[in-house]
Amino acid sequence: MIPESADVVVVGAGPVGLAVAAGLRLHGHSVAVIDKQAEGANTSRACVIHPRTLEMLDEIGVTKRLVDEGLELEEFAVRDADRRLIPVGFADLPTKYPFITMIPQSSTERILLNRLEELGGSILRPYSAAAVTQTADGAEVTLDSGDVIKARYVVAADGMNSTVRELAGLKMPGNTLQLSCSLFDIRVDGGLPLDEVALYFSNAGLLVVAPLPDGTFRIVAETPDAPEHPDAAYAQQMLVSRGPRKTQPKVTEVVWGSRFRIHERVADQYRAGRVVLAGDAAHTHSPAGGQGMNLGLRDAVTLAAALASALTHGDEADLDAYATNSRAEAVRVIGLAHRLTRLANLPRPLRQVRNTIVGLAGRQEKVQVKFAKQLAGFPER
Repeated sequence: MIPESADVVVVGAGPVGLAVAAGLRLHGHSVAVIDKQAEGANTSRACVIHPRTLEMLDEIGVTKRLVDEGLELEEFAVRDADRRLIPVGFADLPTKYPFITMIPQSSTERILLNRLEELGGSILRPYSAAAVTQTADGAEVTLDSGDVIKARYVVAADGMNSTVRELAGLKMPGNTLQLSCSLFDIRVDGGLPLDEVALYFSNAGLLVVAPLPDGTFRIVAETPDAPEHPDAAYAQQMLVSRGPRKTQPKVTEVVWGSRFRIHERVADQYRAGRVVLAGDAAHTHSPAGGQGMNLGLRDAVTLAAALASALTHGDEADLDAYATNSRAEAVRVIGLAHRLTRLANLPRPLRQVRNTIVGLAGRQEKVQVKFAKQLAGFPER
């Protein structure tokens, strides 16, 4: 049943929307979550959660569940075939969670939804926001069903092509790169490490190989001509041309696959009155470094606390701080992903020179530690 009112309407029930809603319920506030899909997605998509994100998700009580169900990895490496250019270890980082957790996005969403339901929340499906009207003391969200929900705040967590962002008059300028990404999960007959995420800087282009808890491997390949449905032959060709040489992994199955264009965009502002942006509605960038969902989840935890403060005390200082500070972090993360993507896609004649320079720099411990902290989410710690 659609409520007539709620403290907050959250549009979008992906990981970001679910985390915002769980955080609000934890603070005792009513929240209406709407999503246009009839049911949650069941593909893996984003699959890595970094240390800083795990720390913050502790605040809404889901970190242990994610870690227990995921695969803990302490190693990341930038590679050229079998050679490590930059070894990156997380084990010595100053955090309670000195590792990355590999877990399919579908599992992350299920865990977040379970937590939301434990806290008395639910999702209204399938509904879209058709209009958002701001009032003196809040906003009204008109659904495509014609129903209207009155709220004090509205959270746009409805993705890169956010309807709510457009309705609020907020802009998200940026670039669409002349690159697409092939994204797929495979099964292999040996040949790939189970204890490391590898970012390959090959002559043929960028390749990411990451193990998942069920024994499959996530593959991300940046290419100008990614197929809509990659098959085993395509996956094998990506590994042969860009991945390890000595071990010669053999692809036995493509479990799931997709493609997408790379966009580098960040909203000019994260807030317009009673409407606040979070996740891909506020920022999007290259998958290099696996930062996208992590940035969105950190948005969500921070935003939930800021909204709770505004709702309880009538003080929007934390909300303003969220809009400023989270945008600044997005700019930093987009810069990191941009540099990795540009490095990976230098003109071919320069790629071996690049690898030689990166390999020399990567021998320095301070470079390794700095890179680890950037990936982990706390570059200044």
